[in-house]
This record gives sequence, C-alpha cells and structure tokens, in this order.
Amino acid sequence: MTTIAVTGASGFCGGHIAAAAADRGAEVLCVGRRPGPVGRHLYWDAATGTPPDLGGAELVIHCAAAVGDPAPGTAAEAAMRAVNVDGTAQLLDAAAGRPLVFVSSASVYAPGPARAHLREEDPIGGQLNEYGRTKAAGEALALAAGAVVLRPRAVYGAGDPHLVPRLLARVRRGLLLLPGRDVELSLTAVENLTDACLAAACGDWPPGAYNIADPAPYRRDDAVRTVLDAHGVHACVGHLPLPLARAAATAVEKLYRLRAHADPPLTHYAVDQLAHSVMLDVTKARKQGWAATRTLSDYAAAVRSAR
Repeated sequence: MTTIAVTGASGFCGGHIAAAAADRGAEVLCVGRRPGPVGRHLYWDAATGTPPDLGGAELVIHCAAAVGDPAPGTAAEAAMRAVNVDGTAQLLDAAAGRPLVFVSSASVYAPGPARAHLREEDPIGGQLNEYGRTKAAGEALALAAGAVVLRPRAVYGAGDPHLVPRLLARVRRGLLLLPGRDVELSLTAVENLTDACLAAACGDWPPGAYNIADPAPYRRDDAVRTVLDAHGVHACVGHLPLPLARAAATAVEKLYRLRAHADPPLTHYAVDQLAHSVMLDVTKARKQGWAATRTLSDYAAAVRSAR
C-alpha cells in the first residue's frame, strides 16, 4: 500500500485529494494544522518555519497554501509569503528527495490580454497580487528541487470556500456586474485537479510544470449564469466598462490598506482575471495520459440535486 502525505488536507483541494487517495487504496497522512477527512493527522503549521514530520510517506502532494487577494502593503501579504514561500522551502527540506507534486496556480503567468492557449513555457512574472507572486516563488523552489508542478485555474467544486461564494456575494439587487466584455476562460474542477495530482504522484510524471484545466474553456458570462442558476440565484449579468472597473479597484484597494485582515471585494487582480481571456493549453499533461472528465455542467447538476 502506497503512503501519501497530503499537506493542507483540511482545506478544499487537499481534502478532495486526500479522500480520493484513500478511496484508491493509499494510506494517507494529512499534514497540517487540522485533521483531514481521512487517514492519520500529522500536525504542521506552514507559517512557523519548522519542517513537518512526513512520517513514512513515500510520496508528497503539497496543497497547503495561503489563498486570497490581500490589499498591497498589509500584514496579510507578509503572512501569505510565510506560508507559500517559506513554508514550501521547509516542506521541500522535509520531503528529502521523495517524489513531490506541488499545487501551484495559473496566477503565476504574466498578466495582460495575450493569454489565449497559455503553455507552460509562457512568461512568468509581473503578477498583480501577493498570491500570484508567492505561488510563483514557491513553485520556483519546487521546480529547482525536481518536483512536478501543477497549474490549475480558478478551482471550483463541492466545498469551495473562495470562488463561488465570492461570486454569489457580488450579486446586488438582482444584478451582477462583470468587468469588460464577455471573454473565454479556463476553469478547473477540483475533481480534475485531484485526478492530475494522483496521476502525477503515482505515475512518474517527469519533473516540470503542467497546466491543468477542464476539457474546454467556457464563455465567462455563460459560466457565471450556470453557477448562479445552479445555486438558485436569479440575477442578470451586466458589463462594467473596463476603465471604470480599474478605477474602482484602485479606490477599493487604497481603502482596504487600513483593514489588515480583510481582502478587498474588488482588486486589479480580480479585474484582470475576469476581463481578459485566460485559456490553458493542457497538451503537456495529456501526453502523460491524464484527461479532464469533469465539467461545469456536472458541478451545476450536482448542486441542483443537493438543494
């Protein structure tokens, strides 16, 4: 029986990965501050600078991360770096040569309008928030250590504490305003990311970065309407002119610099991610035998059946 250590197993992505690994017959070590959904708990706080105990793990999947979009210059930015960069360095030391999969993010790619069919060798840098910068720094450490790095985009699914809740919270009086005109976007179902993590960990993928996304991109506005409808939220989708959205983001970010522990409801990063096409080319992962099977329609059907 293979023993897999999953960091951040009490979180959204890590919890799905830990549960799936156990379902497939692995012994799972849940590494983090809180127990995961299965297996044995090994306590580790990624922000302390102390390497975790990985027990008898043969493989490691590193999901532990500080997630969010903090205002520039706040304490939340420093806390994010402590987890996503320094914590990753400690984890790599503890892994001591074990095969390791690092869950990164498509947020590492350079921002801007020219992001159709992004490939792994496309430019990294110029990120608009500390999350993107720290994930880029963390994955650089992982790549240098010979890890497999996975880059999903906008992970969604059952138990998602970030993407869908934020979307639903932005509905005001039956209206949801999105920046700019409709565009095509890649999204990643948590089930597709889970399959990729376990395939990479157990299937001897060559070290390097791999994009991970659903079978095809989505039209942004259609995807948003699908999510709203699945959750029983009746709202019209409107478009906010891009210059106005950017100006609003500047004002909101300045205001939230005074609120160290709260993420701004609107940022330049959020505007960039929603207003420009971001489509991931997953050819490299497919060549390893991985294929995405889950779609946004599957998610919507599951949400409706659970209501």
